[in-house]
Amino acid sequence: MYTRHAEPHFSTRSNWLRAAVLGANDGLISTAALLTGMAAAKPDFPTLLLTGIAALVGGAVSMAAGEYVSVSSQADTEKADLQKERRELAAHPEAELDELATIYEMRGLEPQLARQVAEALTRRDALSAHARDEIGITEARAAKPLQAALASAAAFSAGAVLPLAVALLMPSENLMAALAASTLLGLAALGWLSARLGGAKPLRAVVRVVAWGVLALGITAVIGRFFGAAV
Repeated sequence: MYTRHAEPHFSTRSNWLRAAVLGANDGLISTAALLTGMAAAKPDFPTLLLTGIAALVGGAVSMAAGEYVSVSSQADTEKADLQKERRELAAHPEAELDELATIYEMRGLEPQLARQVAEALTRRDALSAHARDEIGITEARAAKPLQAALASAAAFSAGAVLPLAVALLMPSENLMAALAASTLLGLAALGWLSARLGGAKPLRAVVRVVAWGVLALGITAVIGRFFGAAV
């Protein structure tokens, strides 16, 4: 009796997961680092608050624009490749069929079977077969600029909210310690979550993001204290 075996795969999440993880990390680290540097210089509260809000809004817009432009360039390249393949299929169908069969032979199929598979897939949808097996473009991995932009902006904002909330709620004498503790905890949680969503082991992801967070907070605190004292 045939029983369907379904196992989860997470590579289809790569587009939005990459943008979301990058945005959340950037939002949390950059906003916390900026507020830590400002707190070390001991500004007044309205200045600190304005700095945090500007970091959140400006960073979210910047992340969205950067992701949209970057992924749009990738989408343009994919469209150009597909258009080129469409012309080749119209002009040289036999040569393209031979090319597809050769690809399957190189992957381990016997020549006769490779030819049969190439012919069957060509009859069904020649362009999709070449896009997938020759170029490496699939629906799951295709570039989606708007999705990447929205995911980055939303994730950046979510990451930036934590240090901004800490700056609002904590007294100035405890602010730097609170920012450091909350940021490192937030980064650890983010590293764990991204690893779980991607099906990877969480420890390496947690260590990686926390280490970079410590470095960013330490550098900006030193700079803020130095220039604050100089002023």
